[in-house]
Amino acid sequence: MAFPQGRTPLAEQVEELLAGGGPLTIVAAGDPVLRRGTEPFDGQLEPALLARFVEALRVTMHAAPGVGLAAPQVGVALRIAVVEDPAPVPDEVRLARGRVPQPFRVLVNPSYEPVGTERAAFFEGCLSVPGWQAVVPRHVEVRLRAQDEYGRAVDEVFTGWPARIVQHETDHLDGILYLDRAEPRSFSSNEAMAARWAQPTPEAAASALGFELPGTRGTRGAGPVSPGQQ
Repeated sequence: MAFPQGRTPLAEQVEELLAGGGPLTIVAAGDPVLRRGTEPFDGQLEPALLARFVEALRVTMHAAPGVGLAAPQVGVALRIAVVEDPAPVPDEVRLARGRVPQPFRVLVNPSYEPVGTERAAFFEGCLSVPGWQAVVPRHVEVRLRAQDEYGRAVDEVFTGWPARIVQHETDHLDGILYLDRAEPRSFSSNEAMAARWAQPTPEAAASALGFELPGTRGTRGAGPVSPGQQ
């Protein structure tokens, strides 16, 4: 990656953010920075500043806590995200959702494309939409292309929950929130999630709230949705 001479406006913004120390403030839905899309990274932050920014994203993600965080979520319109998932879930959840541990990764200028046509729908939340979750249909498998924080190429296929995280965070960099892809009838508060929809899959919610899951056309209002969507 080429590094431009002199300070850039984004570098000055990041320096100002980091001056406060500790976790960064996560911006909430309604802030235009979440909808503008991002500027591809091309050295706007010199290596030492980039490393400090990445560490701040990691600290902020852990403090939230979350399994991914994109730069726009802390107000920086730069095409960088971090992901990490220790996946501390019961076996039935792991099997149903394909949720397996993911190490800490930095995604610079990521893009993804589906592998195959299979889709699965699960409840999903977002640190920029606190207090709410909704069912989001997503590709089961995607191919991610990106660079890491050192400029090394990343070309990897992700499946299951890791693929969902990749799609969610990359969408943030395109000005897309999970709300844009969600089933509107599935929107549930965190309180409702804990009381009603804590099952590994959202079939019960689909039946009770009246929305369709991938592969269940025509089932609305027809009683419980058959299991096995993933």
